[in-house]
Amino acid sequence: QVQLLESGGGSVQAGGSLRLSCTKTGRIEPEYAMGWLRQAPGKEREFVAFITYNGGTTYSTDFMKGRVTISRDNAKRMVYLQMNHLKPDDTAVYYCAAGPSGGSSWHALYDYWGQGTQVTVSS
Repeated sequence: QVQLLESGGGSVQAGGSLRLSCTKTGRIEPEYAMGWLRQAPGKEREFVAFITYNGGTTYSTDFMKGRVTISRDNAKRMVYLQMNHLKPDDTAVYYCAAGPSGGSSWHALYDYWGQGTQVTVSS
């Protein structure tokens, strides 16, 4: 059974940084791209970034471009999201998810999801 477990969330002040981690357990197709998505209270889930299996392609949403770096270590079965210059609008639950091999910004295409980790940014 595939499980994804996020960690690294917390509370920071605006301008601060956080590094989120995601651990994969269970059998999962190696070609899966990995993504990070988030959901703020009262808002729909939205895409943040994805990375393909070999790391050759990464993509992040416009509102976080230049502030996030997604990476993965397949040997350790880990995916990371480094977030810098955080803003109060970045407050949300952040989810790690496994999706189509080419990656996608459409959350409905992600097959496996973690439980999420809370990120709170205060002004």
